[in-house]
Amino acid sequence: MENKPAQASLEYLTIARIIQRGAKVLDLGCGTGDIMLYLENKNQVNIQGVEIKEEAIYQCVEKGLAVMHGDIDNGLNVYPDESFDYVILNQSMQQVKRVGFVIDEAFRVGRNVIIGFPNFAHISARAMLFFEGRAPVVKSMSQSWHETENIRFLSVKDFEAFIRKKNYKVQAKFFINGNNEVKFLPNLFAKKAIFVLTK
Repeated sequence: MENKPAQASLEYLTIARIIQRGAKVLDLGCGTGDIMLYLENKNQVNIQGVEIKEEAIYQCVEKGLAVMHGDIDNGLNVYPDESFDYVILNQSMQQVKRVGFVIDEAFRVGRNVIIGFPNFAHISARAMLFFEGRAPVVKSMSQSWHETENIRFLSVKDFEAFIRKKNYKVQAKFFINGNNEVKFLPNLFAKKAIFVLTK
């Protein structure tokens, strides 16, 4: 039975638009491989993943995906320099301990780095913190503080300041709220951000 990717969200469609057909791609913190499967089917990419959770790896293998068990906080020593056209860190950057190191390693092995993350400064998160005095639990970050795997809670502005500090070049950036692209005040109205970086 053929594996079919889940219905594409705007997030997946956006990443697919960024990546050239047939490109070599590495997905860091690939989870159960949904975006890998989507890109493999849509863009015919040559894609590999790195994931720390064994259960997620089993699900990737069941989908016929190539995944290596590893902790990206420890580096990507198994991959030579410039092995990939694109390296993806989608919804995984906020879960790593050594953000700068992981992104530098992504640049070592890939020419372009795609980073997607939840914007914790979204208006709904701000409202929950202000009116209820509690850590935000909204659709794009639906787990309570004691259940989430996120160890970093950043905003669009935080990440843009980080990019300037590291002197990365922004090739493109996209801001998403559900199935709509946000063009105005993304730090306030976007639930997710996607940046395409080069050095």
